[in-house]
Amino acid sequence: MQLLKHCIGMTVYPNAKINFGLKVLRRRSDGYHDLETVFLPVKGLYDTLIVEKAQQGEVSSFTQAGIRVDCSEEDNLVMRVLRLMQREYSGVGEVKVCFTKNIPYGAGLGGGSADAAFMAKAINSLFELGLTTDELEQLIAPLGADCPFFVRNTPRLAMGTGNVFSEVPRILYDKLNGMWLLLAKPGVAVSTAAAYKGIVPKDTHFVWDGTLTSFTNDFESTVFPLFPKIAEVKQRLIDAGAVHAAMSGSGATVFGIFNSRLDMPENFFRDCFVHQEQLSF
Repeated sequence: MQLLKHCIGMTVYPNAKINFGLKVLRRRSDGYHDLETVFLPVKGLYDTLIVEKAQQGEVSSFTQAGIRVDCSEEDNLVMRVLRLMQREYSGVGEVKVCFTKNIPYGAGLGGGSADAAFMAKAINSLFELGLTTDELEQLIAPLGADCPFFVRNTPRLAMGTGNVFSEVPRILYDKLNGMWLLLAKPGVAVSTAAAYKGIVPKDTHFVWDGTLTSFTNDFESTVFPLFPKIAEVKQRLIDAGAVHAAMSGSGATVFGIFNSRLDMPENFFRDCFVHQEQLSF
């Protein structure tokens, strides 16, 4: 992972997540949808964020390496969090930010949301604001429905628009613990609007019986016809021996669950970004 070397300060590692199953339950009166999903952190895939107090008279700066994010510096969620906290808390001063992007964006992996949450936690610590976990979650919730998840950064069952969290039943931990997760993202990008277009909500829920068959992703019904490459990647995961496979979020990443580590996964997914790690809870 490429990392900027000239920055020193507080270093945090915003990690990815997957949606382990996603149900679109109903359309709400406000135009949004009620969802049911399980957020699982992917700790081995992470960005690097170094935050340092600026010297007196200096203004905030933002330096980036790694994957280039297609937005201006001020529109990056890292800087939006900084500006938000500078407005809300007089004790937050200017900072120098060194950011290395490793998590693919537009991939259904929550990289931007993780960056926002970890930036908020870093600023809270660096300037000794004393904000509680609940306060941090409330602060960054307007920036994205899954931003608050990364404050605690533990597996959570999410309801509402993906912002109402509860504990994941232990039976899922027992099933997944020690298994291997493989992520494969083809070189396509899926907009959330495209995923929702044509979606038919169904009031069906996960079945907590120790099997994985109900942890499907309803967005596959709208995304796969538009992006057959993603459907093909899912089938390749199954052909490679995955006991379960599904798209994460609105795509384009697909994950597979394996009983053992897959040797040389790049042979199966030469045209994809690939990450593999063992699950541990």
